[in-house]
Amino acid sequence: MAEKTENNDRRIDYVEFNVADIAAAKAFYGSAFGWRFTDYGPNYCEFDDGRLKGGFTDFGPVRTGGGPLVVVYANDLEEVLTSVERAGGTICRPITDFPGGRRFHFLDRDGYELAVWAAA
Repeated sequence: MAEKTENNDRRIDYVEFNVADIAAAKAFYGSAFGWRFTDYGPNYCEFDDGRLKGGFTDFGPVRTGGGPLVVVYANDLEEVLTSVERAGGTICRPITDFPGGRRFHFLDRDGYELAVWAAA
């Protein structure tokens, strides 16, 4: 994920697409837009469009109606989780570790799923 500084706290940082076939997604976006890719195992690939980074994963169902996962960065993950809950959000995936950091997912009051991550 992108390089972190104090200025990134609580800002949109990353966009994640659940895809049926990571290789096919890479072929499409590489051909259509010239994006570059970094593979992190068989189930995750990061893309870089030259300005914003994001990822392709097959861990979750494809969202056929659209809607990539928006990921927000946090300096203090637990503090932001508490803030999300206090604001009326629902934690739908508790804090979990992944290579490079930790994250949780939540639903906002309208049912949109977002994630929040912090570097390791």
